[in-house]
Amino acid sequence: MTRLPGDPGPLGRARYALGFRLPPRNRDWVRHDLTDAGWRARLLLRHLCVIVPVCLLLALLPGPAWMRAAVALLAFLTSTLTVVISADDLRRSRLHRHGLNSPDDR
Repeated sequence: MTRLPGDPGPLGRARYALGFRLPPRNRDWVRHDLTDAGWRARLLLRHLCVIVPVCLLLALLPGPAWMRAAVALLAFLTSTLTVVISADDLRRSRLHRHGLNSPDDR
């Protein structure tokens, strides 16, 4: 797989997944990430990279096993559904945060 111009690298991608703004030198990569084909899948994948460790930590809380599993599953399902429903708004916000115009492709 070839690297795109402005690719932030693994640490930059992790910060980006957590919602931080990347430096201006990564603007082309951000534009590609949020406007090219497959942007919804990449958005969901980034969310999964963040929420799965959180759910695993939730599953370690004290209590009955069924309750720990239910809490982790509830957190996973509600957050993932929220990301799927609000994907357009999340993309628009992230583009604005990086100083880019959002495409009008509804």
